[in-house]
Amino acid sequence: MELDEKKYLYLLILLPLIVLVFLANLYWKRKKQQEFGDLEMVKKLSPESSVFKPVLKLIVLLLAFLGLIFALVNPKIGTKMETVKREGIDIVFAMDVSKSMLAEDVAPNRLDKSKQLVSQIIKQLGNDRIGIVAYAGSAFPVLPITTDYGVARMFLQSMNTEMVSSQGTSLDEAIKLSLTYFDDKSKTSKLLILISDGEDHSEGAESMAEEANKAGMKIITVGIGTEKGATIPLKRNGIVESYQKDNNNEVVVTKLNKASLDAIAKATKGGYVNGNNTKEVVEYIKGTLDKIQKTEFESTEMADYQSQFQWFLGFAFLLLFADVFLLERKTNWVKKLDLFNEAS
Repeated sequence: MELDEKKYLYLLILLPLIVLVFLANLYWKRKKQQEFGDLEMVKKLSPESSVFKPVLKLIVLLLAFLGLIFALVNPKIGTKMETVKREGIDIVFAMDVSKSMLAEDVAPNRLDKSKQLVSQIIKQLGNDRIGIVAYAGSAFPVLPITTDYGVARMFLQSMNTEMVSSQGTSLDEAIKLSLTYFDDKSKTSKLLILISDGEDHSEGAESMAEEANKAGMKIITVGIGTEKGATIPLKRNGIVESYQKDNNNEVVVTKLNKASLDAIAKATKGGYVNGNNTKEVVEYIKGTLDKIQKTEFESTEMADYQSQFQWFLGFAFLLLFADVFLLERKTNWVKKLDLFNEAS
């Protein structure tokens, strides 16, 4: 059995509280009766008053509350085992986190735009496995291949320009690290979605892309930024303090280098797409994924759990309905049983 909403079990503390309230009320009534007169005299004045019925009403109320609580918890019972087959591809997102990605020629800035794009792409995925790589002057593994999209989004939002100490943009390092994410023995289709402004400060990105092509990896490059370019604001607490400068103390203007990204994509028979329009990117990626062959990479036996809350809910309502008809006066058949020695 599996409990769907365990947090509602804390409501069980209400049951002893109800008992305490009942006992306090019983004590108050008895005290008031003593103030009114002799208890034996009061009992004779109300011969139909039952001691058993209030206790019975309390038990019914407690069981009804218990039923409602378990209905909220929603116990589930596994009724059968079934085999789940997953078909998809392995996708690695390589994200540029160099300082140039702070440029604001794309709102809110290039890095945040990259996060939005990846997040939207993930929403379109089905059973594909994904991983994340961050790179600047060197590459850094952020998230290994996984099917947990929730965890992927969490890691995605935490990415920033401080996570890779070596600055610059080494596209070859990003491709090289991404290759290690894929199992050479696996027949699963491999796709690298490389997101960058294309300003490559290294050599060998195209040759590394050719190596990736030999390993069966396709690369889609997504260009972030404009060819006109923009300065790189350096902020503290959201306020611009200065702008990135080069070794000559000149303000740096970073521009989108479409040519380098296009060349990398062509080396693996992939494609390039401008990342400034989210809808256009998502549709392009979706179209590419539809053309890639899916491979079965996981087969798991899982229990098919079914909710049981309706039984507890019905039980609770039945008891609450019965409670309406439980008056606090004696019932003839209960009188005959004399469970509480009330006849004497």
